Amino acid sequence: MRSRKTGDNIILDQENILPEPKRNQRRWKMAYTAIYFTRLLVSLSKKALESQTKILRSLSYVAIDVHDDTSPRGNLVSLNNVDQRTLTDMVKEKSFASLNQLGGVMQVAAILETDAKDGAKEADVARRRDVFGANRFKKPPAKSFLSFVLEAFKDPTIIILLVCAIMSLVFGIKQHGLKDGWYDGGSIIVAVVLVIAVSAISNFKQSKQFEKLSDESSDINVQVVRDGRHHHISIFDVVVGDVVSLKIGDQIPADGLFLNGYSLKIDESSMTGESDHVEVNGSKNPFLLAGTKVTDGFGFMLVTSVGMNTAWGEMMSSVSRDLDEQTPLQARLNKLTSYIGKVGLTVAVLVLAVLMIRYFTGNTRDDNGRKEYNGSKTKVNDVLDSVVGIIAAAVTIVVVAIPEGLPLAVTLTLAYSMKRMMKDNAMVRKLSACETMGSATTICTDKTGTLTLNQMKVTEFWLGKEAIEADALTEIETEVYHLLQEGVALNTTGTVNKSHATLVPDITASPTEKAILSWAAMDLGMDINETKGKCEIIHVETFNSEKKRSGVLMRKNNEKAIHTHWKGAAEMILAMCSNYYARNGTLRDLNEEEKVQFGAIIQSMAARSLRCIAFAHKKVVEENSQASAKLEETGMTFMGLVGLKDPCRPGVRAAVESCKNAGVKVKMITGDNIHTARAIAIECGILNPEQDMENGAVVEGVQFRNYSPEERMAKIDEIQVMARSSPFDKLLMVRCLKEKRHVVAVTGDGTNDAPALKEADIGLSMGIQGTEVAKESSDIVILDDNFTSVVTVLRRGRCVYNNIQKFIQFQLTVNVAALVINFVAAVSSGKVPLTAVQLLWVNLIMDTLGALALATEQPTNDLMTRPPVGRSAPLITKIMWRNLLAQSLYQVTILLTLQFKGKAIFGVDEKVKNTLIFNTFVLCQVFNEFNARKLEKKNIFKGVHKNKLFLAIIGITIVLQVLMVELLKKFASTERLNWGQWGACIAIAVLSWPIGCLVKCIPVSCKQTQSH
Repeated sequence: MRSRKTGDNIILDQENILPEPKRNQRRWKMAYTAIYFTRLLVSLSKKALESQTKILRSLSYVAIDVHDDTSPRGNLVSLNNVDQRTLTDMVKEKSFASLNQLGGVMQVAAILETDAKDGAKEADVARRRDVFGANRFKKPPAKSFLSFVLEAFKDPTIIILLVCAIMSLVFGIKQHGLKDGWYDGGSIIVAVVLVIAVSAISNFKQSKQFEKLSDESSDINVQVVRDGRHHHISIFDVVVGDVVSLKIGDQIPADGLFLNGYSLKIDESSMTGESDHVEVNGSKNPFLLAGTKVTDGFGFMLVTSVGMNTAWGEMMSSVSRDLDEQTPLQARLNKLTSYIGKVGLTVAVLVLAVLMIRYFTGNTRDDNGRKEYNGSKTKVNDVLDSVVGIIAAAVTIVVVAIPEGLPLAVTLTLAYSMKRMMKDNAMVRKLSACETMGSATTICTDKTGTLTLNQMKVTEFWLGKEAIEADALTEIETEVYHLLQEGVALNTTGTVNKSHATLVPDITASPTEKAILSWAAMDLGMDINETKGKCEIIHVETFNSEKKRSGVLMRKNNEKAIHTHWKGAAEMILAMCSNYYARNGTLRDLNEEEKVQFGAIIQSMAARSLRCIAFAHKKVVEENSQASAKLEETGMTFMGLVGLKDPCRPGVRAAVESCKNAGVKVKMITGDNIHTARAIAIECGILNPEQDMENGAVVEGVQFRNYSPEERMAKIDEIQVMARSSPFDKLLMVRCLKEKRHVVAVTGDGTNDAPALKEADIGLSMGIQGTEVAKESSDIVILDDNFTSVVTVLRRGRCVYNNIQKFIQFQLTVNVAALVINFVAAVSSGKVPLTAVQLLWVNLIMDTLGALALATEQPTNDLMTRPPVGRSAPLITKIMWRNLLAQSLYQVTILLTLQFKGKAIFGVDEKVKNTLIFNTFVLCQVFNEFNARKLEKKNIFKGVHKNKLFLAIIGITIVLQVLMVELLKKFASTERLNWGQWGACIAIAVLSWPIGCLVKCIPVSCKQTQSH
């Protein structure tokens, strides 16, 4: 007698997947069951003998099925009992021994309660996530707010200021007591803390925003099979036991095992560093690792580990995305900041030297007109207090001179632009792309899905040399009819789910495949599953953008003959054929004359913007029962051709026109027929109807790559459309354009576009049709695949650059004015009119608030009427120098007049005069902020009502300035001003508007360099 459970073979294999305690528990349970049954049978036999019942002759042994009722819902092994470590290690180590112990791939699927064909049950997804975890990895802890505060504290000038403030505080309290002595030092400390807090809060917020964008960029779309239907889900929703569909360009979402498929090749360089592509199949290598990429073929995989249980998860959890990436503009601004800082430092050292010399030679007087230094008669405390005050003034000049607001302005502008771009369907993966896009001179764009809607529909079908109407398809000769169905059903990576005869089938495939499958299912009456069931597929050659065709080698059930089916670009398929089927089903020779006629049919369809796809077939009798894995490529029979219409996107023509007005050339690169490409280019406005192959505006990829390097460079600017191009041709074009000093933006969606996307200055991948490989290689993902969104990115890029220039002009005006006034006053009178606290307040206005106000300016239509800004164009243009020097000159003149004649003009004392200087200086900056909005236009108020943040910041600055002057007298060393004095300050500041308007009338030779 033996005790056996149903599906004993499964249990033997499953023993290995159970953790040790569970295995022991199971063995004890089996032993107990065997003993219990033995005793039961012994007792039954005794009873039978005692009752002298006639015992029937029995078999020599009996087999009893023992059913384990404790398994949940009748499952052989509860998912809770599966040892995740065994599965994880098996795939990570690519261990065939472990896989064989578990009984093979299909056995693992059974253990995970997954149907290899229909996938997991939707109802079980939550349970699987609870048992095996979610497909997410732990991220390294983000930088805390405190770390940003500490970074701001590390600034040497801030440290020196704080030291001066603390010394000033100590001397002040010692000299005047706590009640009155803390003001000077305390106010500097408060001002410094305020500057640090604003800087830290701003940087912390930007860091959070970049992190959020980083998360969004890692959210990948995955196709899984659940309950027998195909679903598109987020990579984060993939669970253990899911069946995932894989095609070229996909990223493997989790660790798993190969179920079925053809010619599947994987790039494992992200995990192993090996550049050679690895072939994955059921016999030699069924292991698939998360984070790797599909480079060829297609197939299905069974997910065995997710999230932190994968090698990819472990690796990604220790690698944080570099959010401190420095863009080229930031690098240039850091140089500018450093240069201005050196000038400021020089001025500060001179001011320090002059003030020290004047103080120690007795040339400075206090507020009561007495000498401040009388040699040995002056107290040590007073000397130290004065020296600390002088150092603080000099250091504050450095603080004002160093435009640390410039990097902040760039970060703010880029962060704001990234946020706005997200709303405009563009996700920025690389910060530098935001600004580089503003300098783009050429955009190389795909046709399908970018310029067109990518909503393909079969509008024509030709059999032989005759077009067949939709209602006449059933009249096609039976053999041809069946061959066409086979050619569509077997030679595809798409799937068709038809849940009810009356419903439109649910098709999952690329747009071209979808259109052909829909036509075959609806018009040809094809049942894809029934057709597949009648045949055995021997070998598949997936679609390749080089050959522009896909093929399948198959054998019908109970038949020895081997059939080859090809589908692809019409002229490519036609070249492989030596005969064709006529409408009535007869086979005819395809000589050169006939080929010319077919070529004319293809050309006429292409001229109507149709994409032409042809079908070919060949039957070969199998020799020695050995099926060759090579597909026939000659002597094929041309079976027919379909024309697919893909309408242009609405708004594309206007977007192309907008690029042309902005001095940006648009080149279309497509794999389509040259006539289709030309027709679409004319429709989109890229080509004029008179432009054509003869004048070099339209070329084919093969022609382009066969040019000599010199010819290519000579013709590159003329080429506007490249048809029948391969990914290598696209890469070649990008290289040529870059050699000619163009700033090139390239759109791409395929895996093979990756080199061109990387080579380009700005790689733009497609969010819907783009493969993960393409997205990974790009700088910006266009989420709606629309060319109009590419133009929006161009506008935003120009806006970033323009906003930075506005801020530079505004900041340098303040810097020049503050440095000159303090230096001249120090040299002439030995006193600086603007105190440390006042200068820190000015610094806050222009650095942080000014950056916020000007960095968030919206792009205007004027931006798209100028030529592109060259790579080598100076950051500070002649126009900016004109504007800032005029304003600085006006401010310096007014402030120096007030410094030397202010007392007499207003009839006030020294303190009120200094307050007037401070108030006028700040108000000049507030009004000059309006001037900075427009570098060239005289109307500085245009569109100001749209920027609510700008108006809010102006309002806040004015309110705070009133508080500083009227209420915080001791803190800011100010005196209250009367209405007349306020009116004078405002009148002086308002004059900066007409001055700005007049200055803009001065012509400047501003030929914007196009040398990129």
